[in-house]
Amino acid sequence: MHIPAYHEDFSHLHVNTLPTRAYFIPCSREEEALSFDRDRSGRVLWLRGAWRFGYYPGLWALPEDVLAPAAAPDTIPVPSVWQNHGYDRHQYTNVRYPIPYDPPFVPGDNPCGVYQREFSWNKKPGKAVLGFEGMDSCFHVWLNGRYVGYSQISHSTSEFDVTDWVLDGENRLCVLVIKWCDGTYFEDQDKFRTSGIFRDVYLMQRDESHIRSYFVKTDLAADFQSAAVQVDLDTAGSAPVEYRFLDGNGKELLSGGAEGGVLRFSLPHVHLWNAEDPYLYTLLMHCGGEWIAEKVGFRKIEIRDRVVYLNGQTVKFKGVNRHDSDPFVGPAVDRAHMLRDLRLMKQHNINAIRTSHYPNSPVFLQLCDQYGFYAVAEADIETHGVVTLQADYQEERYNLIANDPRFGDVILDRVQHSVIRDQNRPSAVIWSMGNESGHGCNFDRALAWTKAYDPSRLTHYERASFPPRGEDINRTDLDLYSRMYPSIADIDRYFEEDAIGKPYILCEYCHAMGNGPGDLEDYFQCFHRHEGHCGGFIWEWCDHAVVLGKTADGQIRYGYGGDSGETLHDGNFCMDGLVYPDRRPHTGLAEYKNVLRPARIVDADVAGGRITLWNTLDFTSLQDAVSIRWDIRQGGKIVDQGPISPDLLSIPPHGKKEITLPLPQGLSGDFAIHLTEYQRADTPFVPAGQIVGQDEAGLQHAPDIPEKKGRGGLAVTETAAEVVFAGADFRYVYSKRTGCFDQWTVQGRLLFTRPMTLNIWRAPTDNDQFIRGRWAALGFDRAEGRARNTRLRKTEAGYVLTADIALVAASLPPLAKGRITWTVLPSGQVLCGVQAECSPAIPALPRFGLRLFLPGGMDQLTYFGYGPGESYIDKHRSSFRHLYASSVARQHEDYLKPQENGSHWDCEQLRLTGPEGALTVTGSSFSFSASPYTQEELTEKRHNYELRPCGDTVLCVDAAMSGVGSNSCGPQLLPCYRVPQSIVFSCAFLPE
Repeated sequence: MHIPAYHEDFSHLHVNTLPTRAYFIPCSREEEALSFDRDRSGRVLWLRGAWRFGYYPGLWALPEDVLAPAAAPDTIPVPSVWQNHGYDRHQYTNVRYPIPYDPPFVPGDNPCGVYQREFSWNKKPGKAVLGFEGMDSCFHVWLNGRYVGYSQISHSTSEFDVTDWVLDGENRLCVLVIKWCDGTYFEDQDKFRTSGIFRDVYLMQRDESHIRSYFVKTDLAADFQSAAVQVDLDTAGSAPVEYRFLDGNGKELLSGGAEGGVLRFSLPHVHLWNAEDPYLYTLLMHCGGEWIAEKVGFRKIEIRDRVVYLNGQTVKFKGVNRHDSDPFVGPAVDRAHMLRDLRLMKQHNINAIRTSHYPNSPVFLQLCDQYGFYAVAEADIETHGVVTLQADYQEERYNLIANDPRFGDVILDRVQHSVIRDQNRPSAVIWSMGNESGHGCNFDRALAWTKAYDPSRLTHYERASFPPRGEDINRTDLDLYSRMYPSIADIDRYFEEDAIGKPYILCEYCHAMGNGPGDLEDYFQCFHRHEGHCGGFIWEWCDHAVVLGKTADGQIRYGYGGDSGETLHDGNFCMDGLVYPDRRPHTGLAEYKNVLRPARIVDADVAGGRITLWNTLDFTSLQDAVSIRWDIRQGGKIVDQGPISPDLLSIPPHGKKEITLPLPQGLSGDFAIHLTEYQRADTPFVPAGQIVGQDEAGLQHAPDIPEKKGRGGLAVTETAAEVVFAGADFRYVYSKRTGCFDQWTVQGRLLFTRPMTLNIWRAPTDNDQFIRGRWAALGFDRAEGRARNTRLRKTEAGYVLTADIALVAASLPPLAKGRITWTVLPSGQVLCGVQAECSPAIPALPRFGLRLFLPGGMDQLTYFGYGPGESYIDKHRSSFRHLYASSVARQHEDYLKPQENGSHWDCEQLRLTGPEGALTVTGSSFSFSASPYTQEELTEKRHNYELRPCGDTVLCVDAAMSGVGSNSCGPQLLPCYRVPQSIVFSCAFLPE
């Protein structure tokens, strides 16, 4: 059988497909349409379920007759991707093309799948339309042995008029899906490369007279009170089009008919749509025997004086980038999966989504309309791989496709498919031309078409924001200045220079890979420092992974790049989300949630009980959004609490108000005012009473610990190698070689399972990946403490040891030098003081502190510091200073690629207990982590399921720990979050 080589021919992007239309499903009855359940339509046969399937390594391996039943000997579910069913193999690449760059040609060994199924059809007068909502990457279609056509664009809908092909009764459908095509050069998105029919397939009955497409256009009056509606109709046949317009409760407001192919009507009063109040009307249209229901939202997005406004109010996009992704089904996500994502987003104060980097399922934006999310609707375009064509990364090549007129029709076609399909979605407030594809004449053309076709929305394309070297950019049709991962200084400079004059948006920022991001609060402050900054979208929502199987104890083994035997891959760079693959939130999502909290304390007189609250919402009074309870925290206890009266929360959107709380009588000393914000009323995703934010003003300190008195004297023995301290119930051995203690024995029990050491290494986080090589080259991972000139003196309190210390690694000069002082008291308490200076020739250290190995049974802890989740100097906005109790096991954050985790910042007290003894640590401010894993184990292992506990409790007490940042893709860690060059630190240990 001859199969046309359209997949390597830019002049045949689509063969026999119907013109692109707005997405909708027609129904046979009014009640079907008003249910907004597309599965209830009597006009659609959904071809989901088991299909016969045959996998072949290339077109050359196909049987002579792909239509024969023997060509598809297996079965596979539709929708799905064949890599998830044992065919081909998974491959993850980010920038690099997975095929040789030679457009329009693709490899001869081009995997393909033959899909076949039978269906029964009751043929009626009118038309039969066969639709495919998503197919990767291109496909040919046969119906009843006859060739129907061809199409590509993986994430867009393709439809065929099969009226002359379909039979009354039994029918046989055959689809040949090809893995690579010339469209692959435009689909180089950062994701697993999968293949197959991954979205729904349907056969749809259309009457001779029907509405082929329509475009709902709403025009709000200047006061945003009234609106005019125009619906441009594309119809077939002669039947009239009638309509009814219903409010959100289903009450009919008006009705009428089309004139000249247009519906026109006005409403004197409208309820506006926004993400906080997603109010939708219903337009019900009737033509011939068909009913179509469309949700309509009234909203206006515009730019005035270089500021983005929605419905006359300035807005900030509190967004995320989202791929269609699931570890079990890949991109073949269903409605329940989409709802799960949206529910989590709404519960974490997220209001906007960028559909990276392609149109999502048409159902997804309908859900965004319904539940209230702003969408940056992005075309299925990314040609990022052009920058790596010479095995390096050269931005000069970015425009190789973008500025070549040969590819202009391809880019325009993809943009048109994206815009037209979703043109009736009120949630789609911005059209994006695609992602990371350079800039040139082809995108100028696409932007011009988009702006002319739909001037009611804003246009976006990040690569057009800054010119390639030596080239000018035509920004006439571009509404937003968009960037990825700029530093905050770069953003501030943009507004200081004010040269371009467009609102600023971050389509990607705060790369959420592994333990991070650590700079969310800094960007939030930056956004609100500049009115012209309309917010941004975290990269990204979810860790991408595939399920490799389970361990012997039932733990799921998640895989990433390189785990499927592929040679070309980009490792775990796909594990960069705010949630794990199974949608468990990362600590970074908790951080983002609280950064986006509805109410913020922006000023406070804590002693007087006065706080100033800022309503960060855009459209909702604070009293309608949340209820707030306050409590007074002092010494690790809650000493008073109560609600804030709802009347006091009558703060308009973006408004501020001072509130006085009733402090308890006799309150003195340091304390903190803590606020907990609860959802005020039930919404579809957030039940009343759920915590949506917390805030705090003031500072409480740890409770006092009773002083332990010494029992008896303190004997000291000094040799050339060590100093031994012996008290009534303890014995400590200090090493003159390392400057730390080798042994602590208390009441006859060894408290150390290994000697104490100075410690500067941490298991590199994903955000450390570009500095970790330098760290290793400088010996940070093998550095040892070296002590010289130990001096011992007796004081009235006890004995004081002082030594000169250096951190050294073989073949390298010292990394740091300083002095350590130990004071041992008759009570058994040990005081530590360190003064050190890091070498100016090295980058900032990962950490500086002490590491202790304690018996594994010492696994219960209480601490006063930032908790209860992990916290770092730049990642603690979802944590608060208080007294917490937990276990060592619960401190471990199980990142799928092991790394530094579980630290607690700015602590004053820590106590570890167990059958083998207890240890208390105190200090004015220290970080600590307590883990069953060594930092070496966390450094070495590639997957969480490979980790093996060391059998001890590994305690790190840090004078300083570098922040986590977002440098896996974002800017370098801010200097204020790095370990300082000069270290001054003191703490006290009380072994028991």
